[in-house]
This record gives sequence, structure tokens and C-alpha cells, in this order.
Amino acid sequence: MVQPSDIHPHMEVVGSDGDHVGKVDHLVGDEIELSKLDLTAGLKHHMVPLSWVDRVEDDKVWLNRTKDAATAAWKMRI
Repeated sequence: MVQPSDIHPHMEVVGSDGDHVGKVDHLVGDEIELSKLDLTAGLKHHMVPLSWVDRVEDDKVWLNRTKDAATAAWKMRI
């Protein structure tokens, strides 16, 4: 199980397919808030649940779903 303390701001978040999903802005409870200053995020904050994290490796947060599955299901932060 991944420890939230393993996840740090500016780490790249990638899907299980290795495709870029975003960059960590910070943690909010049991979710990762992605930086809005990322074209993949459409210049908006999005939230990714920690339950989607498969592992933290090589300064990257690897999700247990593909980029397309993650971006289809992430929540936009208002």
C-alpha cells in the first residue's frame, strides 16, 4: 500500500499505460489535487483518489488505470 507521505508536490502522475495524467499540486485528505498549470488537466485542478495509486516509483505516481480511464473519471475541483 502506498503511503501518502511518499507523494510530493511536482511529482508526475502517470497512468498504468505510462501516459502523463498530470502533476501533483498537493494532497487533500485522501485525494491528490493535480496542478492546474498542466495542459493535460485543461488548466483546471482535478482530484485523483489515493485508491487509484498503484505505486510510487522513479519520482512518479503510477495509477492503477490508464490515462484515458483516469481523465474520464477524475473530479474537477471547483
